[in-house]
Amino acid sequence: MVRSALLGASRSERLRHTAERIPLTRKVVARYVAGTEQSDAVRVAGELAGEGLAVTIDHLGEPTHDRAHATRIAQTYVALLEALGKAELTPDVEVSVTLSAVGQTLPADGAAIALENAQQICQAAADAGTTVTLDMEDHTTTDATLGILRDLRADFPSVGAVLQAQLKRTESDCRDLAYEGSRVRLCKGAYDEPETVAFRDRGEVDRSYVRCMKVLFAGAGYPMIATHDARLVEIAGSLAARHRREQGSYEYQMLYGLRSREQVRLVRAGERVRVYVPYGPEWYAYLVRRLADRPANLAFLLRSVASSK
Repeated sequence: MVRSALLGASRSERLRHTAERIPLTRKVVARYVAGTEQSDAVRVAGELAGEGLAVTIDHLGEPTHDRAHATRIAQTYVALLEALGKAELTPDVEVSVTLSAVGQTLPADGAAIALENAQQICQAAADAGTTVTLDMEDHTTTDATLGILRDLRADFPSVGAVLQAQLKRTESDCRDLAYEGSRVRLCKGAYDEPETVAFRDRGEVDRSYVRCMKVLFAGAGYPMIATHDARLVEIAGSLAARHRREQGSYEYQMLYGLRSREQVRLVRAGERVRVYVPYGPEWYAYLVRRLADRPANLAFLLRSVASSK
């Protein structure tokens, strides 16, 4: 119930505007978001790469309501990739793209617009010497996102996909995507999904996560294990050993600002770790939604909001 309430808060315009005006929240934001500008993202990516960490960068923008805005978001990614290339960071840094930001949810031609913009971003990534991972949104977009993934992989086979263990369909999707060259980021899921399509109990989600990991590690693809759960990290290591996976044939992924010491520990143990780094002006929804499983941090943010009224 608490998680559902927090996810609801992530959609509240009133809470967002209030939070943005409170100086106290800046400390919280600075810990989990690189900044609002492209230069902030490049700087943080460089710092993390210097510690031996790989990076994926996500631009946090406002919801896309028209084609022109979707095009601007695509151009923002192209400019970011060019900047990363000039900084010689692309061997270790990729980008994550949410398809709704580049037009997927627009009426009539949304899928075609998103595909066109995603192709432009993928080409810029290829030119810079890196790649793209398509973020997954709520369950109503899963089929459309996987359809665009298939189209993109025809020309850009290294494009990554994200699957959410909380969805009941995901184990089957893992089987479909566990082929050679396929990159799959497995996460628990950050959306408040109905019981008809998703596991609601935390234990059920964890068990689904393990089943999905088993499929991915047994397959020929490249698993990207996105979790901060120490037990799941340990299970992933055991599965890698069982399937005689060499280090570098899979990776761990964690959010910027969370479990930084664990990220470094894994790198020192020879593992590949990628940090998910968000930047941009629209940080509020990301912060509340992505940190819904971190009550202490969210309580601090929400107390700041409440005390300002």
